[in-house]
Amino acid sequence: MPAPETLSQAGRSLVIGSAGFIGSHLTRQLVARDGAANVATLDKEPHPESGDHVRCDITSPDLHSCPHARRSFDVVFNLAAVHRDDVRPVSLYDEVNVEGARQVCRLADAVGARRLVFTSSVAVYGFAPPNTDETGAIAPFNDYGRTKALAEEVYRAWAAAEADRTLIIVRPTVVFGPGNRGNVHLLLSQIAAGRFAMIGSGRNVKSMAYVDNVAAFLTHAGRLQGGVRVYNYVDKPDLDMRSLAAEARRALGRSPEGYLRIPKTVGLAMGLAADVVAALLRRPLPFSRIRVEKFCATTQFAAATLAETGFRPPLTLTEGLDRTLSAEFPGRSR
Repeated sequence: MPAPETLSQAGRSLVIGSAGFIGSHLTRQLVARDGAANVATLDKEPHPESGDHVRCDITSPDLHSCPHARRSFDVVFNLAAVHRDDVRPVSLYDEVNVEGARQVCRLADAVGARRLVFTSSVAVYGFAPPNTDETGAIAPFNDYGRTKALAEEVYRAWAAAEADRTLIIVRPTVVFGPGNRGNVHLLLSQIAAGRFAMIGSGRNVKSMAYVDNVAAFLTHAGRLQGGVRVYNYVDKPDLDMRSLAAEARRALGRSPEGYLRIPKTVGLAMGLAADVVAALLRRPLPFSRIRVEKFCATTQFAAATLAETGFRPPLTLTEGLDRTLSAEFPGRSR
């Protein structure tokens, strides 16, 4: 394994998208490391935990002249994005994720930042083969992945414009933790409520990342120096669905495998029936054929290059699960 890289000294950081799920955790970790005086935030939403916050939308053509632009920063973090898969109008993906990236580059120039950290996504790989690493083909299947890939190119152009610039692109897998209401929370809430059913064999693998670990790596990445660097972020080792369910049930003080099992073919038939009902009702239902397909699919990514940066995650994946369950379901966990 290569020796850990030399890191720059901690400096002044500007966090864009600071009020979001990952952004709020990143802000807290930067403040803990560098002090509140060295961390400023920007988001279209208020951020009460930050005393140096500017409310502004990254799509604003005046972003580069906002109050923060009159100051200097060593590194800019951009976590602002449209990330749900049902956003309407669809043009918002391009407006926020791509045009917003161009505005962020103009702001980085205004504040004199020589380092920029962009939170992209493994969605840029699309339906990727298991253990896809950072050299994997860029083949997004939805507008979110497509516009994240386009944003990466915007930032690459910014980095190429001057030789002393550093660009860090971080592609996290599914991120979970207390307060998040994504697919992992839905799964854990079903397990906690005793309504979980395993569709298929449960041997399919899911790469995941705990939010505090992702924030810790972003904090670390902001001090890396030189060129364009791309990192998948995954908390290893990966768990298959059976192991994930067993770990959650163990943390809740229950037997590892006390849940209903449904063959995949039956689950797909149920999903198809739900799609028919949804079409008749003219509204989406929480259960569908595509959700069954996603549940049973392997979504696994490699992240071997993380270790080359000298980074070590503060928590294991199972510790992150335990903390999430304790915070979200305090009356049900041990």
